[in-house]
Amino acid sequence: MKCCSPRSGWRIIFLFLVILTGGFQSVKAVSDTTSVDSLKRQIEILVQDEHYSQAAKAYDSLGKLYHRQYGYNKYTMDSYLSSLKYYSLMGDSLGYFNQYLVIGDYYSQDYFMHAYAEQYLKKAQQYFERTHNMPKVIESRLGLHNIAQHVEPMPPSLKTHLRETERLSVKYNQPYSQAYALSVLANTYLLAKQPDSAYYFASRSLIISNRLKVNWLIALNHFYLGLVEQFRHHSMAAIEAYQKSYNLSKTENSLGMMRELSRHTADSYSRMGDYKKAYDWSLRTLDFTVQFYASEQTKSIRLQELDSQIKTLAVEKQLVEEQSRNQNVLNSALFIGFIISIIGVFTLVYLRRQQKLIDHQHTVIAQQQIRQLELKSLRAMIEGQEGERSRIARDLHDGLGIQLSRIKLFIEAHQEELPLSVKEPLNQFLDEACTETRLISNDLRPYALSTFGLVPALEDLVQKLNLVNKTKLILDHYGEMPPLGDEAAVMIYRVVQELLNNALKHAHAQVVRVQLMVNEETILISVDDDGLGADFDNLLSKGSGIANIKSRIAYLGGQVMWHGEAGKGTSVMISLPMQKLQKTEASVA
Repeated sequence: MKCCSPRSGWRIIFLFLVILTGGFQSVKAVSDTTSVDSLKRQIEILVQDEHYSQAAKAYDSLGKLYHRQYGYNKYTMDSYLSSLKYYSLMGDSLGYFNQYLVIGDYYSQDYFMHAYAEQYLKKAQQYFERTHNMPKVIESRLGLHNIAQHVEPMPPSLKTHLRETERLSVKYNQPYSQAYALSVLANTYLLAKQPDSAYYFASRSLIISNRLKVNWLIALNHFYLGLVEQFRHHSMAAIEAYQKSYNLSKTENSLGMMRELSRHTADSYSRMGDYKKAYDWSLRTLDFTVQFYASEQTKSIRLQELDSQIKTLAVEKQLVEEQSRNQNVLNSALFIGFIISIIGVFTLVYLRRQQKLIDHQHTVIAQQQIRQLELKSLRAMIEGQEGERSRIARDLHDGLGIQLSRIKLFIEAHQEELPLSVKEPLNQFLDEACTETRLISNDLRPYALSTFGLVPALEDLVQKLNLVNKTKLILDHYGEMPPLGDEAAVMIYRVVQELLNNALKHAHAQVVRVQLMVNEETILISVDDDGLGADFDNLLSKGSGIANIKSRIAYLGGQVMWHGEAGKGTSVMISLPMQKLQKTEASVA
């Protein structure tokens, strides 16, 4: 049930099981001596003097005065909408959306205007929530709850929302809103046919209403208590409650409320068997109904929203036309400057594009130069590494290897002079030293690579690693390997060697398989193991020889991809362009 709050304007009552009702009004004080005509003259002067803020407030007061005289009527709506317009002209958001709340409450008096009422109330609630104006948020919520209780079927969450609104009223010290929330809760429980709960909430609301001396809310709660008594088949107690409500409604000249009270009073007398009084009260109900629907004020209220929309569009059109005139004057003054600006803009765009093109060309050239320097640096580093390896390998072979061989020959020539206990261990140590020297020399500069080529060198590498490791290494070769330059062959060999060393050290695999696939355009190399797998996101950042592999493959113009999954091994795929290898070979030659 709804009626007018002292802060927002009119709150309208929706009575139990009624589609269309009248309403109570609790308006802000408007002087009884103020006439409609004098107030309208004051408004006319305020508008002429462009005192729009005062005009907006005056229109709000005029609407309340109309409502005091006529009840629910179109003239009140005209005043409220005019107030809304002038609040908008002043840019007063608080006044503007407070008027939205007032209009939404007023429209909610008519069942057929509920859709418009809900739109106004929701917009008001959104604004007050943004500005943290909790008293107004509570009023907006109560207005929407009041509409929701007449939806069929009633929303199951309505009672929960009403209790939350009542708690907010207590929290923000809003006793008026608390009393009204309790009253709406009473009606909600009546609609749900739960009279005991309705009696509890109506009684609580009546206590607060009496303390605040809000007559319309006192009358409303007496009406609810009368409905509760009728639910309990206490017809005489119901009539007494209805009579208290009727007396207060009569002072408010609320036709809709008196109509409903008359109807329920007639029903109670009929239940008691007093059909004469039931007939008399039924005649009153009919009389109030005719007065409500036949009055000049209520006949056109449902057309008011469309009329207000037309007026709003007219106001907006007027504002647009005024802005358009101002804009035309401004456009005339700026037209020549605009043309000059366009020419300047096109010139700047052209020059900017040219500058971007030049900058892009400089960037490309700089990137190419940086790339060339990187390649030169990488080539120098790799050549230096391989040259140093070759030098050390030669020194081992030609220096230390020869010295070891001479020592062995010397011992063999004088072995008869050495005791047996010295001769045999010494020969064994010399053999191991010679073997280790050959292995180190071969590792630094593989003999098979320079002598027989890449594939035999890899086969030799796999065979030697199989002799000293438990992990089984397999080499598969597909296609005919063309002659490669020394530089390319050494780099590919070093990459495969590094991958095998990593697999043997870290993978803990049973089998490591190396595959070479060769065609006219590409060399594909894959190294797969069935070991623990690896987290290559971390390995790529930490090193583990992978950076060296990437640099060598990038130098050869190829690509390398790693894939590892925990418990499922690791796979490395390398793709090398044959054309790049041939160019590398030609440049080396």
